[in-house]
Amino acid sequence: MIHADWFPPWRRQRAPATAGQGARLPEQRHAFTVSAGPGAVRRAREETAVRLARCGIATGSALSDAALLVVSELVTNVLRHTADRSPTADVTVEWSTGQLVVAVADHDPRLPAIETATPGTGLGTVRELTAWYDGTLGVEPHWTGQGKRLLATFRMPASDVRPTAELP
Repeated sequence: MIHADWFPPWRRQRAPATAGQGARLPEQRHAFTVSAGPGAVRRAREETAVRLARCGIATGSALSDAALLVVSELVTNVLRHTADRSPTADVTVEWSTGQLVVAVADHDPRLPAIETATPGTGLGTVRELTAWYDGTLGVEPHWTGQGKRLLATFRMPASDVRPTAELP
């Protein structure tokens, strides 16, 4: 199986294609890494906002705000629970056929207790947000074999997507 992470960054990102009104947006994947430390959550949110716009997610939409909150919570968890084992957090934003996946990976093999996460706390909030969009929160091993990747999946409402021709 080929993982897009194996390719150099300039090969991973695709420029947004122009789509006419009502046209389906192409599948896109954007990945970046933030160093653990002061400002990591802010940097992750800023970069994610740019990537969401490139995927055609309307800035300031409920979906965009939910995805940004998810990134904040997941990167905060990396800083709070895995900083001793994971000096970076890898963030991925993927769009395909009406679905948005926001993922954060670290290098700590310990798996979080997703199913028992308390509502209103980090992972509990992420679970509630994904459920609101008929999505899921899952975890999988990091492709390197060291660590894990938390994936928050959202079904994308048409009202939160705009044609890429409108992007700056």
